[in-house]
Formats: sequence, structure tokens, C-alpha cells
Amino acid sequence: MTAIDDATQPVDEFFRIGGDLRVRRIGLGAMRLTDATGDGTQAGAQIWRPPADPADAITLLRRAVELGVQLIDTADAYALGENEELIAKALHPYPEDVSIATKVGLTRPSPTEWVLVGNPAYLRQQVELSLRRLRVERIDLLQLHRLDPAYPVAEQVGALDELRIAGKIRHLGLSEVSVPELDEARTTAPIASVQNAYNLSARTSDPVIDHAADLGIAFLPYFPLAIGDLARAGSVLDQIARELGATGSQVALAWLLHRAPNVLPIPGTTSIRHLEENLGAAEVQLTAEQVRRIEEASGGRDPGEDH
Repeated sequence: MTAIDDATQPVDEFFRIGGDLRVRRIGLGAMRLTDATGDGTQAGAQIWRPPADPADAITLLRRAVELGVQLIDTADAYALGENEELIAKALHPYPEDVSIATKVGLTRPSPTEWVLVGNPAYLRQQVELSLRRLRVERIDLLQLHRLDPAYPVAEQVGALDELRIAGKIRHLGLSEVSVPELDEARTTAPIASVQNAYNLSARTSDPVIDHAADLGIAFLPYFPLAIGDLARAGSVLDQIARELGATGSQVALAWLLHRAPNVLPIPGTTSIRHLEENLGAAEVQLTAEQVRRIEEASGGRDPGEDH
């Protein structure tokens, strides 16, 4: 083992989305604040309605901001827009250093359905409704929830870019896209972020992360802690957590921060204890040797090879 193998690998605490929107890299995904069960399990949640008693969710959102969270992610499809209203109720007027990211492009005909709608007129309408529910004149980061194959990418992205030019959106992003789709969208409008499912057990978006990093585009991995067997007792993740006096979840989030400088995890939770644990991952410093062990266990490649 060489000296560099033991060196702690530093990571940047902040990232500038779109080059100017500076946020701490660990944010908060608000989706789980819908259908809250109150016991931290969220059993049976369908992201269909707000919690019966929003007090705990409001407390969690305010505590997140107190702890330094600067990026909160939601969508108009979460609880039929009431997730956005919950955030506004908890945090409006928003602190100057807090940014809200939301998404449009999916409808909810029933509790079990998520339906693509990329009609440009519909997208523009939903942005106007999100502005109203969030109580803002401009959305910091508006992401297209999914590309709808029924409409040209240029029409969907172009409709949102018109609102950006009009001053109603600061930055545009995409969700669940490939490298070619990202590049196609970029021919129509500047893209500041990509939000794909990504974690140690689901790494199909590795090429997207690398491409986005080269372009200075933020990558927001959702489901960042869905790591399955990698978190089992005795696993490499568990071993490294013990070495560092951390939890497996903290090591998984710390690895995401090491993965590339543009990665901004947005773990969601209904528990303040878990919130505090997740944010503590920013203090976990992995060595090059630990990163390599994690990479080998996850079947990925060492991020240091390319960046």
C-alpha cells in the first residue's frame, strides 16, 4: 500500500448549479414527506396525499434549514402539488441561501399511476401553478420530470426555456435522461442539472455523471441510499463505517460526494434523527483505499481513474 492509498480524499462542500446557484452538496428530497405514517417507515406511501398532520413535516423542513440544507427537491406530482405547498408553509419567506427545485411533466390520475405529459402548453401551465404554490416569482431549478416521447424534445425543453427567458425559471434541469438525451436537450436550452436514480447498487448512470461533470452540470441522485445487500452486517460498507465511527448510510453518501464534484445527493426522510445522520455524511472523509474497496464491492470503477 502506497502513501497515497492512505491519504484522505477531500471533497468540496459546495457546488454552483448553473455556475451561479451555490448550494451545499447534500440537500433534502421532500417526496417522502407525503403520505407520512409518523413512524419513519412510510409503509404504504403512494406519494398521493400530504400527511394528515403536517406538523412533523414542517418541523423537519425547518430543522433541515437550521442544519444548513440549501437545496430542497420536490415536484408538482408529489401529493398533487401539496408537497410544494407544504414547503412554502414551512419555509416561506425563504432564506436567501435556500433554493427550491421542483419538477413538472408527470400527472397522477390515481394513487398508483404516473403518466407522462410533455405537451408544451401543459408544462407551461404547471410551472405557473408551481410558482403559485411555492409562493415565488422565480423557480431556482425547474426540472422536466421525464421526457415524453409523444413530443419532440425541443418542444418540451423549448417551452420551459421560454419561461426561463421570461424570468420565471432561473435554471433548467432534466430527470431520468441518457447522455444522448442530455445532449439533444442542450441544443435547445442550457441545462444545469440532471436528476437520475443512482446509488451504490444502481450505477447505470455512471456515464451520465461523467458527461455532466465534464460540462459543469449538477447531478442529483435520487434514491441515494437504496443500497440493498451492500449495507448488510459484515459488508465492506459496514466495515468501513466501523473504521470511521460512522454509519453505513453516511459512508454511502460520503462515497457519492467522492464520486464526482458535481454529485448532489438529496436523501429524503421523515425522521429528524435520520436527517441529522444524513447531513453528518459531509464530515466523513474516505481514504483512496476505502473508496477503492467500495468501488470493488459495488462493481463500479474507481472514480479517480477519470477525474
